[in-house]
Amino acid sequence: MEIYQLRYFLAVAETGNFTKAAQRAFISQPSLSQQILNLEEEFGQKLFHRLGRKVVLTEGGKILLQGAQRIISEADQTLGELKSVPIHGPRVDVGAIPTVAPFFLPAVLAYCRANSIHISLHTREDFRGPLIEALHDGKLDWALISLPLNEPRLHAVRLYTEPLWLAMGADHRLANAEKITFLDLRDEDFILLGDASTLTSQIQRYCGEHDFEPRITHRCGQLATVKSLAAMGLGVSVLPQSARSATDPEGLVFRKFTGLSPSRDIMLVRHRRHHLGPGADLFAEAARAVVGPGPVVSSTAPFQLPTPPATS
Repeated sequence: MEIYQLRYFLAVAETGNFTKAAQRAFISQPSLSQQILNLEEEFGQKLFHRLGRKVVLTEGGKILLQGAQRIISEADQTLGELKSVPIHGPRVDVGAIPTVAPFFLPAVLAYCRANSIHISLHTREDFRGPLIEALHDGKLDWALISLPLNEPRLHAVRLYTEPLWLAMGADHRLANAEKITFLDLRDEDFILLGDASTLTSQIQRYCGEHDFEPRITHRCGQLATVKSLAAMGLGVSVLPQSARSATDPEGLVFRKFTGLSPSRDIMLVRHRRHHLGPGADLFAEAARAVVGPGPVVSSTAPFQLPTPPATS
């Protein structure tokens, strides 16, 4: 499921008509109809009752409507925050993986504004491969990516380490379990990001270390989509602690793993021979200040959004 498909779905839901929705979305009606069919096939149920020229949401469509509105709202809000960077100050080009960009970059911007640090921040949210290529091509000053990293031409400094948590619906059998390990997920349906995601690769590696391959039933392009589907009870996911938010879908539960919790290291990476201007230096200083002292990000880390208790 892609975010543009959710926009098409909302257009149909709000207009009650495929023709009007296509006009609103600036897409041909056959193309829009096909995208809705693709969504219905992915969810395994109809989202609309086709009543001649009028369409009405099914029960499944009503559930998706709530999640889609929340996902689109969060995506638009994040995009607005990233676009509202100061137009003055030295330029810095920063890339970040999708599981870092929505949470960390706005926090750095907020820190800069609060401390009168003037930089012209240009951002790129992408997966590890394209970001590393952009560093090699000199198109980025910094990239925020997770380990492992085996690139001799790049220099990396660890910003923070954070635990990975299990995310699921409130009615899931593990939602109130006293102990949770990766072995408990052997027979679960997984909701993950695409294959290009380093988080997905890490989850698959953890599963492999426990002698099973995750059964991935949903591959998403956005973390918000992952959380929405997990809250609906369509599977489980493993997400970084920083992804928890007070605006998470109702019924989404986060639980820690028992014992040594799986974690990830987020690195601030640059090309060894790329000259860093004053904007890049200011960004690096702000990023370190946002993380704060200490090797591990705590539940009260400055850059994290307010979060409810882990089991709520």
